[in-house]
Amino acid sequence: MSVNRSLQVTAVPAFADNYLWLIHNEQHAVVVDPGDAGPINEALASRQLPLDAILLTHHHADHAGGVSELLNRWNVPVYGPAKENIAGVTHPLSENDNVNFAQLGLALHVLDVPGHTAGHIAYVEHNQHWLFCGDTLFAGGCGRLFEGTAAQMTQSLAKLSALANDFKVYCAHEYTLSNLRFAVTVEPNNAALSARFTQVQAARDRGESTVPSTLGEEKQTNPFLRYDQPAIIQTLRDTGRLSHAEPVEAFAALREWKNSFR
Repeated sequence: MSVNRSLQVTAVPAFADNYLWLIHNEQHAVVVDPGDAGPINEALASRQLPLDAILLTHHHADHAGGVSELLNRWNVPVYGPAKENIAGVTHPLSENDNVNFAQLGLALHVLDVPGHTAGHIAYVEHNQHWLFCGDTLFAGGCGRLFEGTAAQMTQSLAKLSALANDFKVYCAHEYTLSNLRFAVTVEPNNAALSARFTQVQAARDRGESTVPSTLGEEKQTNPFLRYDQPAIIQTLRDTGRLSHAEPVEAFAALREWKNSFR
């Protein structure tokens, strides 16, 4: 299928650092992870668009908290993870399910990506090369392991990193600068990372968004996709955080370090 040039993704900022994603053309729209209904209704009104559907990646309130208010105004289907009990979901989804919106020319493929939460899913648009990954993968980082294990998260991130380098990563938070501060500490001799950090710092100084990134950027600079690299393993050993070089143990040590990094 050819790329639908009329289809767009618009970031709708919410709360302190969330991005809610509006996928739309000139006549229809769906929303990914509407933690707050107000900004979504405003974005729809400004574009004179109806809402056709709601898509959820996981149950956390900053992703699903606006569903009930949106449903008070829009009688639409709600898609979400089958392994999580989220109020309002009418179409539970699991690995390899597909969601198609003919009116948008939008075809989404579902991946199970547990780790941040037990039933987290991601949506992949193979024609456009778009990835809506919620809180599994961030620009420069990954989500905390609130409900899943390090082994689950490494498997989930492997699924995402298997996608082509030009996929755009539509994650849900503006965490990039703080993530890259940590990444530079972990892998100080990574030239691509140093260059990205400088670029992101300048962008944030100008008040610009740093999302979406690309999977290619993440594979080069994101320590949570590079946890098995010798330089990162050596840093973990040098700082006393790792005694064995098993990849999952390295990932777990890295994630634990990030939890307390300031």
